[in-house]
Amino acid sequence: MDTTQPGDGSAQRRAVESRAVAWLAARRDLIDPAHAAPDRVLFARKALLETAFLVGLRARLDPAPLEDDYAALLDTIEDIAARPSYRELIARDEAALLLYAGTYAALRLCGREDPEFRTVIQQAAAGGYAAVFERIPYRQLDLLHTLELCGIPHTLPSMADVLPFTLLHNSPNALKLADRDIYALTHTIFYATDFGLRRPHGPRSFDPGAAVELLEALLVLTRSQGNADLVGELLCCLLCLGVRDSEEAGRAWEFLLSVQEADGRVNGPEGVVHPGLTDGDDAYRHWATGYHTTIVAALAALLDRSPKVLRTARPAAPECRQEVRQPLRRAVEWLASTVRRHDPARWLPAAAAAAHAADALGEPELTRPLLLDFSERLADADDAVWQAHGMEVVGAFVSGLREHGITCVSLDRFLKSTAAAVELLDTVPHQAVPSVQRLAGLGLLSPGRAAALTGGAVAQPAPPEPAAGDLPEAWKNYHLGQVAGIVRDLARSGAAAHRLTRDAVGFLLAQQSPCGAFGRPACDDPEDRERAMLSWTQSTVTALAAVHTARGPAATPGGATASSGAGASGAGASGAGAPAR
Repeated sequence: MDTTQPGDGSAQRRAVESRAVAWLAARRDLIDPAHAAPDRVLFARKALLETAFLVGLRARLDPAPLEDDYAALLDTIEDIAARPSYRELIARDEAALLLYAGTYAALRLCGREDPEFRTVIQQAAAGGYAAVFERIPYRQLDLLHTLELCGIPHTLPSMADVLPFTLLHNSPNALKLADRDIYALTHTIFYATDFGLRRPHGPRSFDPGAAVELLEALLVLTRSQGNADLVGELLCCLLCLGVRDSEEAGRAWEFLLSVQEADGRVNGPEGVVHPGLTDGDDAYRHWATGYHTTIVAALAALLDRSPKVLRTARPAAPECRQEVRQPLRRAVEWLASTVRRHDPARWLPAAAAAAHAADALGEPELTRPLLLDFSERLADADDAVWQAHGMEVVGAFVSGLREHGITCVSLDRFLKSTAAAVELLDTVPHQAVPSVQRLAGLGLLSPGRAAALTGGAVAQPAPPEPAAGDLPEAWKNYHLGQVAGIVRDLARSGAAAHRLTRDAVGFLLAQQSPCGAFGRPACDDPEDRERAMLSWTQSTVTALAAVHTARGPAATPGGATASSGAGASGAGASGAGAPAR
């Protein structure tokens, strides 16, 4: 869906809102705490507040009278809030002020002013605890925003004073954000922008360009996880920042449209409701696991169509310069030196990765001693040694040898016999296309013969999105080899400058030791430590070489491309994660 065309898809999005609100209205009795089982009362109060907030925003963002379903929800909310058994709890549990003040704010926004309700809230806010006990920053913004909507004066710090302490203001690494962190980010934007009705202000406000870049990166991750709740909230944030011309926003809409059920419900993520809360009640579980995400979907559509929400061109992301050349050079030096102490038949992929990275740096001499050593020690190797590593690794290794005019008798024999065997074939399977192209690139097959064998197919890098979606789990489990492999694929696919790639590279760079090796094995045995770091460094140098090449081809006089090291990185990434377990 192309969101750059005004009005495109607006009918579909309006239908998302209408169906969602109809589903909520049909189940509005479930937000009534008086009708809830004792262990579900608090959950009902939360659902009441969130439903009330949606209705209040509808009144703010659309000047037209409330439609039937919105009106039905408002009547239910007003009836519940009028009961002393609900409103007087504020005086008995001041810490829960926001749970009730938001309901009052919604009624006020809808023209249903309730002086007695307001008095109870004012007393709690002025009571020396409810408004002043310590809150994490985005919850403090929640308090400030709610008091603003309630029209209740206070002497608390302003939003501009609080924003510098939020996650959003401090450039978090997207890979490392848990769901609770993403909710903190989205709510920070909701409150700071007053749901799209103002631009964040103040000398220490957040950078909209950086915020949009982060939101779009998180949309890639949350869509890959199928988390409609977070996808919806992140989409709402882009809308609150006035952004309509975002490709990621378009993908988010497509996702929400695909997951909304026929009756309007949108299912929430796993774990949103404690299993004990539903107690075998399927109808209640169906509502409890979907009501919040359904509200979020309706809110996104409401923000999208509101004439009051500010609109602006998508802001440019701030320029980010990430130094990879020197870390890469140190890693190549360490890898080329250390791997010489090990069996060349076992560590051939590491030598190939080092040679490829040195070529990408334009400094092939960094690995000349290593290549001379391995070529001599493998001069009499059996074909099985080369066969075990595959054509991609072997091709990367021989490219390094040729850069220095080094020959290896057993390798030359293996390549000739392999090329001769391939010549006899009529065609090759798709997975063998890169190997055939590698043989052609080495001059062992003619381009015409390679094209005939592959049917003209071209090896394509893996799509970046599915790979990027695996980054948080790989980071969490310290699978450096997997992170490196994903970075390599992203760089090769043209996404070297993407926020997710940069954050993944930032994580990898933070794992480099002063000696140049990558990884923290967290074990004491010297041999185990060295093997783990060899494996991780092998994978990481190939990833960084791909990033270095993609970001600045002019800086790589060796002429290497991001794909020329596929064999070395592929082999390294497949096994490099094992030592971390």
